[in-house]
Amino acid sequence: MPLTMNKEVFITCAVTGSGGTQDRSPHVPRSPKQIADSAIDAAKAGAAIVHCHVRDPETGAPSRRPDLYREVTERIRDAEIDVVLNLTAGMGGDIVFGSTEAPFPLNADSTDMIGASERLVHVRECLPEICTLDCGTMNFAEADYVMTNTPGMLRAMGAMMTELGVKPEIEAFDTGHLWFAKQLVSEGRLASPALVQLCMGVPWGAPNDLNTFMAMVNAVPEDWSWSAFSLGRDQMAYVAAAVLAGGNVRVGLEDNLWLEKGVLATNAQLVERAVTLTEAMGARVIGPEAVRERLGLVKRAPADATA
Repeated sequence: MPLTMNKEVFITCAVTGSGGTQDRSPHVPRSPKQIADSAIDAAKAGAAIVHCHVRDPETGAPSRRPDLYREVTERIRDAEIDVVLNLTAGMGGDIVFGSTEAPFPLNADSTDMIGASERLVHVRECLPEICTLDCGTMNFAEADYVMTNTPGMLRAMGAMMTELGVKPEIEAFDTGHLWFAKQLVSEGRLASPALVQLCMGVPWGAPNDLNTFMAMVNAVPEDWSWSAFSLGRDQMAYVAAAVLAGGNVRVGLEDNLWLEKGVLATNAQLVERAVTLTEAMGARVIGPEAVRERLGLVKRAPADATA
């Protein structure tokens, strides 16, 4: 099929993630101030959307603490530059089994499995414009770890997000995740047109070869908006691939620590590189107001903030 290049591209910066990268680069932000400052720098470099996790400020370990999310979002909202806020809702679905011969009891120290409402506490309090919805369960890199998102959990979370007026960003790690996302829209739990992030090359989801990528692209309904990313050294290649295939792009330290071989990146540098690539292809990078208009987003204050 012919390529339909996207001529007006928005860039998402995934600022820090929840992976064990905190000690692999001094540029991976840990504290709410560091995360917010890195997000603000990314916005200045051309990111229209910042996708944020939070970490324990002391250890850098992933965290679900609502107070940390509140501090991050307040700092970003108070910045002089505008940007669309996208908070993760992917935490709290971690199941780690025991050994292969004795899977139960679960590994209590590593398992973090909570209910749908608790997974959205920070979203309800902070009211970002976007939050993520990982649209399926999958084996996720480690031997005994399962990223758990059951159909019942996703139906409940999707409906809650829609009721809150926060647009879900469907995280699709494989083709079946897109299939179920369409089901959620058909049931009215997610509004149409939806927003999708195609997550390529994450073990053991969709491999990042171009045949699989185009199968994922072709499974996205024509009226939906989508972005794509891949990991590590393939991050910038997927900037070009996504734009050529008609989508938008995601870069950032959640997915890749390197600007080039031997050179650790900052979030702003990765965004700058993505802007350069996108514009060199003849596309225009759009800002947060254009993204809000395209996606039907409304910028709001936190739930308990005073006017």
